[in-house]
Amino acid sequence: MKKVILFFCIFVLFMSFKTTSFVTNAEFAGGFTSMQIDTLFKDKISIRAIVIDKNKVWYGADNSRFGYYDLDKNEKFEDHIYRDTLNLEFRSIAQTSKDIFLLSVGNPALLYSVSKKTQKVKLVYKEINPKVFYDSMQFWNDKEGIAIGDPTEDTFSIIVTRDGGETWTKLLSDKLPTNATGEAAFAASNTNIVIKGNDTWLVSGGKKARVFYSPDKAKTWKVIETPIVQGKEMTGIFTADFYDSKHGFIAGGDYSYTNKKSDNKAFTTNGGLTWQLIGQNMGFGYASCIQYVPGGNGKEIICVGSEGIQYSQNGGENWMQLSTDSKLFTIRFINRNTAIAAGYNKVLRLHFK
Repeated sequence: MKKVILFFCIFVLFMSFKTTSFVTNAEFAGGFTSMQIDTLFKDKISIRAIVIDKNKVWYGADNSRFGYYDLDKNEKFEDHIYRDTLNLEFRSIAQTSKDIFLLSVGNPALLYSVSKKTQKVKLVYKEINPKVFYDSMQFWNDKEGIAIGDPTEDTFSIIVTRDGGETWTKLLSDKLPTNATGEAAFAASNTNIVIKGNDTWLVSGGKKARVFYSPDKAKTWKVIETPIVQGKEMTGIFTADFYDSKHGFIAGGDYSYTNKKSDNKAFTTNGGLTWQLIGQNMGFGYASCIQYVPGGNGKEIICVGSEGIQYSQNGGENWMQLSTDSKLFTIRFINRNTAIAAGYNKVLRLHFK
């Protein structure tokens, strides 16, 4: 293994009404050496689900709210979805070319489509069950999409659409792998589902931390064990990403011990068939969201979580702290050097150099 030597990190914080910058410089054997943070907006809000739509960043949030930030116009649009007296929390978001989809976590589970053109809202799926809790949602293409939820029986709750989100169908339990007792998923950052082409990976946590793999858009499934910490209610895999169909990364940890840095990161080079721990006692503890850096050859990874913003340029073996902000829940890249991060009371634009 290569050893990466960190010489120093310099953190500088600039704050203003509109923009906050955070710059750090470090020798890190190549890769990014600095980062600037622009605050797009602040509010009393919790955002765990974002999606990039050209010049817009769409988000689902707490208190029945959703909206977008226009990066070209520097303007925010926000609206509420009122449903009786329910206070909805949208932790899952996905898109097609025409619509945004928002899925609430708890009972009843409510899935809405929102027209990108008119912002018209339509309810497209409803599920009532005391155990219902949906965690993540993605689309394979403009017609086919998937959402995953905690088990209401003995398998994951999986709903799919084959008509562009107009209708959704829950897969029968006898067509799915059985979950272990106490095995579920975490709605931390809308990254429990990863899609590359027709390949789909779901990740679990709790009493078991496993990867569920489908090569054919949720028609058949294979279950793979992982070495990620497991066995308790708040342990397991909280987030996953794949650089391509072969190279992937899973992370999480123990939410009760957010600073524990062991058994919480693993990688695959064979499409998720096997997983190997990496970065033991290095970098971050609890991870809310990890994402591969575009154009980074599957070696550069960004994490947000209990240790702020962390960056690896050698596949997760070593990590450099770029920010101490532990209130970010999710992150998505616009391009190699620009990402959007969201979390508790804010949405940020990150510039990597």
